[in-house]
Amino acid sequence: MPLSLKEAAGGACAGPSGPASSVYLVGVGPGDVELLTVKALRLMRDADLVLYDRLISPEVLSMVGPQAAMLYVGKEAGLHTRPQEEIHRLLHLYAHAGKSVVRLKGGDPTVFGRGGEELEYLEARGVPVQIVPGITAASGIAAALRVPLTHRDYADSVRFVTGHARSENSAPVAERYRWEVLSDPSQTLVVYMGLSTLPQFADGLLQAGLDASTPAVAVQDGTTATQRVVAAPLGGLATAVEEASLASPTLVVIGRVEARALLDSLKAGGRLR
Repeated sequence: MPLSLKEAAGGACAGPSGPASSVYLVGVGPGDVELLTVKALRLMRDADLVLYDRLISPEVLSMVGPQAAMLYVGKEAGLHTRPQEEIHRLLHLYAHAGKSVVRLKGGDPTVFGRGGEELEYLEARGVPVQIVPGITAASGIAAALRVPLTHRDYADSVRFVTGHARSENSAPVAERYRWEVLSDPSQTLVVYMGLSTLPQFADGLLQAGLDASTPAVAVQDGTTATQRVVAAPLGGLATAVEEASLASPTLVVIGRVEARALLDSLKAGGRLR
């Protein structure tokens, strides 16, 4: 049952005002509906109100119980359907109306999902919050490609970074990161939301000394039927991604684990582009 913002706010205000019910911040994984957790599925089926993001697939949304009101609060670069402050307010209002509120997020709610901000806002106002972890895109996509994020012979650590800055951050990409840390060749580097800044990001790594031949892969719509994969050495990745016209959401994985594992994936029937 889709709701408009006006209907959502009106429904919350019409409910009883009392002790707040819990708000559940639920991760639903990177897209494949079979990667949902049992707990996420139970909460989705029992919810009174479900707020969901742009990256939640129709297959996942179809698992929501028929009694639930559903409100789209998605965001994408340059176009925010709902300001974050408005989302906070709706979660707060419905919790105090005694409703069972589920906030669905792609991947894991606390890995570049702004779950921490919603947690802080609600708990500061006396609303209990439960976080239900989901399979983050890095784990789900790496598994789909049969790429280990760590490997004793190639990578002894993995680092997640975002290529998307806050709207008020006007600093150029070259000044946003500690490049000497990101360019460590003994780690796997995973870049979320980095499609629009990929040329500058790759250049920063190269300028910091990471070898241009370092294997890398960019994956659009990972773990779904529309998944697209572009593999290239770091020095040519931005050009290859542009030529393939990859679109958001695209995850980038950089590191020596890519070389052997991606070759194995292609031999097993994986596909490029």
